[in-house]
This record gives sequence, C-alpha cells and structure tokens, in this order.
Amino acid sequence: MTRHDEQDLGEFDYVIVGAGSAGCVLANRLSADPDQRVALIEAGGKDTYPWIHVPIGYLYTMNNPRTDWCFRTEPVPGLNGRALAYPRGKVLGGCSSINGMIYMRGQARDYDHWRQLGNVGWGWDDVLPYFRRSEDFFAGPDEAHGAGGEWRVEQMRVQWDILDAFREAAAEVGIPKVDDFNRGDNEGCGYFHVNQRRGVRWTTAKGFLRPALGRPNLTVLTEAQATAIRFEGRRAAGVALRRGGQPAFVTARREVILAAGAVASPQLLQLSGVGPGALLQRFAIPVIHALAGVGENLQDHLQLRLIFKVSGVKTVNELANSLIGKVAMGLQYALFRSGPLTMAPSQLGAFTRSDPSRETPNLEYHVQPLSLDRFGEPLHPFPAFTASVCNLRPESRGHVRIRSTDPAAAPEIQPNYLSTPGDRRVAADAIRLTRRICAAPALARYRAQEHLPGPHLQSDEDLARAAGDIGTTIFHPVGTARMGNDDMSVVDARLRVHGLEGLRVVDASVMPTITSGNTNAPVIMIAEKAADMIREDRRA
Repeated sequence: MTRHDEQDLGEFDYVIVGAGSAGCVLANRLSADPDQRVALIEAGGKDTYPWIHVPIGYLYTMNNPRTDWCFRTEPVPGLNGRALAYPRGKVLGGCSSINGMIYMRGQARDYDHWRQLGNVGWGWDDVLPYFRRSEDFFAGPDEAHGAGGEWRVEQMRVQWDILDAFREAAAEVGIPKVDDFNRGDNEGCGYFHVNQRRGVRWTTAKGFLRPALGRPNLTVLTEAQATAIRFEGRRAAGVALRRGGQPAFVTARREVILAAGAVASPQLLQLSGVGPGALLQRFAIPVIHALAGVGENLQDHLQLRLIFKVSGVKTVNELANSLIGKVAMGLQYALFRSGPLTMAPSQLGAFTRSDPSRETPNLEYHVQPLSLDRFGEPLHPFPAFTASVCNLRPESRGHVRIRSTDPAAAPEIQPNYLSTPGDRRVAADAIRLTRRICAAPALARYRAQEHLPGPHLQSDEDLARAAGDIGTTIFHPVGTARMGNDDMSVVDARLRVHGLEGLRVVDASVMPTITSGNTNAPVIMIAEKAADMIREDRRA
C-alpha cells in the first residue's frame, strides 16, 4: 500500500537497506548482473568527512551525529547501573567508516559451531573461500589468504617499545608469539592486521561501493531513512522511507534485503510488524508475522580496560599532551602516512584461555600505548598503557526492542553484560591473568603499576564488581535476527526470514553466536556468501 503524498522512487529487483559493511558488498555483487536493478538506501550521508579517512579519526567519528547514530544502552545491572554509548555507523561504509579497522575472522571453531547448530553451509571450510574472495592481503595469496580483492589488509605502520614489551611478557607467561591471527586458530600474541591502504582507512564504501557507482543499474540513496517494509500479503514488496523530510517509497520486484546491522535491522522488522507479537501489540502495530526472536539474542564483547602506569618508556600520552608532540605526529602523517595518526584504536592483540579447561582461546586482548578515562576525553598526564581484555564467548544475552512507533526514535538496547555467574568468573580470571602478564620480567623493567581497577581488589566478588566499573563495549553487537531452525531463530541458513517471502537479513544480526574476535570481517564474508545465495535462488 502507498499513500498519494509519497514520492515514488522507482522499481528495483533488489532493495538493500543500509550501506554499511554488508550493504556495500551486496550492492557491488548484485549490481554486477547488468539486467538486475539494485537500490541501496542509507540513512546517513556521504563519506566526505575528513576524519573518516585518517585512522586516528575514530576519536572524532564515534559519538558524532554526522557519522554515528549515537545510541545508548539502558542502564546495565552487571555494569553497576551504568549506561554506555553504543556507536553504530551512520554514513556510507557504516561501521567500517568509524570502527577500529582490525581485520579478524575469528576461529574455525566458531563457524563449525554454526554448522553444528543446523546451519548447513556455514562451517569453516564453507566460509573460508568467501573471506579469501574479497581479500587483498599485503603478503599475497596462500591457502588462507586472497589477493587482488576489494578488501585491503595491511600491517601496522607504527611501532612502540611498550607494546613489544607486552608481547614479550605474554610469551613469558605462556602466550606464544604469532604473526597472523587469521588462519583458523588465533591463539597467541601479535600485531593486528588492519583495513588500511598506505596509512589511510579503507572502508567498504571505498572498496566495494565506489567501483560500482558508475553502473546504470545501481541507485544509491543517501540521507534516506527506511521507515517500514511494505508487504503484499506475506511478501516484502518494497520499503517506505523519508528523504529530505518527505515520505517516499521504493518497490522491490524480487527481494528486500536488510543490511542495517544488529540494532537497526531488528528495529525495522519490529516497526514493520515482524517480531514478538506482544511487543508489537503494545504499540498497536499490525502483526504481519509473529517472530519471537526478532531483537532477542543480543551478544556483544565487553572489554575490561585495565590501565598500568609505566616509566622509562614512551607512550602516546606524553606526545598527545605536548604541543611539539602533536605537531610532530601531524607532520609525520602528512609527509609519510605513518606514525601515531595511522594507529587503529588497538595495535597489539592476544588470544588465550581464561583457564586451561577451555578448548580454544576465549579471551582477546587489545593493547594500546595510551590511557584515558573514556573515549573522547583527554589522555592521562602520566605515561601508561591500556590492556583491554574481553570474553570472546559471553553467556549473557540481551535485546533490542522498539520503544515507540517513531522510526527516528532510538530503540531500547539492553546488552545484559555480566548477567551470568560464568561471565563474572571469566571476568575475574581475565583480570588476574592480565596482572600476571604485567608482572612478567619484560614489563617489570618499566615498573608497570596497576592504575585501574586497582591492586587492592583480589576476591572473585571484588573483581567481578570492578569489571562492572571498568567494562565497556568493544562495538561488536550481533545475533538479534539469528540464523537457525528453532522457534527463536529469525532467518534460515539462506538468510531468508522465516514465514515470509522476498525478505532477507544480511548483517551481523544473523550470527547465531558471536565470533571469537572482531566482527567486521565476518560481516563482509556473510554478505559475500549471501550474494551468491541470492543469485542462486533467482536462477532456481
């Protein structure tokens, strides 16, 4: 159904909602068929903001309404009542335009587990070719990596003695040195690979969307917020949206594809009458299809940011708090595209076990040669580093639920961090392990002293509470439209929404369980695989 005051923006074979990490890949792959018309709808604007492209610019793109939805969570009991900023990209490239640029696939075990849950075709051997397909790996192709693809992967362009010392200390407590986290087993400590090209952030808008923009069968609509999926019976027939303050709609001949992320995709489904029946009825939304799992099963990685003061070694804190240091960093970047301005939020990583009984690593470290109270605030006036550690496989589950019928209103986001005894135990063990690393000889020479959470905290109870005080999101929400075959799943193994026609979800929300690492690369893989499935289903 359309209204007479709506602008008709055309009829397309595929309408993709969200020009983020998944949406840009889908737009490229689906529009490669010249006889298929594709529309890509993005609520944000073009990626012309200069800070998107300077790697350190994440400090200015997160919590900036120009590039970020600026969501906030509900107060989280496990975080001692704190609410967190919850960044999500609102610009071409989506989260790939504001994220940490870390290229991380996770573990082979993650995908084999998806397959064991009944999702045929999603095991490690199934998905590895899709990781390789789009990859442009700096060292060239081999059995694990691809080259010549759209998604550039490079080494860090900066080195810090304090990070080298942490790596040595990790080895001294049994975490081996490794050079590549992306071969199926990421156990060990090493430097992250990043999505950059010669010191400039590489986004899916650059890698996938720009090469396709000249195709006459691809239409990109920016500053166009989807407000509802339009249905004809049980078939998704198009998308209603607002652009320039005016209502409009696009028609989909074949499919509507939601690629708006783990917050916005379930929100749009609920606003459109697809979701938990009681929730929709509370807001008097006509129920097109009751699906209890829409918006449930929210999973995220909670990072515990431990800070250690040091002496006798340089950190970013001193440079950033010095006019000369700031000028030097700026010149180094302007002249050579190197130095601290090329830094991802974290440079050094480590994957290990919180206790020996774990089958594979369940902890990930992000180590930074700097410290601050929270993102957006000044760095500390003393030399220090931050060792952030997260539980890769949290038991806690949260939700995303609409709080009104207004598409512009932020939904209720409740991650429920640290809500299980198992998660609180892993948090306490992670803090103790971090202390062991920082007491090892390689760091002892720099007199590493715990600043947060504080060495006086020792008991399980104290450490779990401290985790609630220092924990914050590492920006990996997934699972809110999960893939599966049970009553709480939302899509099948081909990412088609259960019980409806012409509607898929292709983004982080379809992950049944969170991957063991950063989530951007898996989302690109999901979109690559989805594009193949969509083409196959069209020809069937």
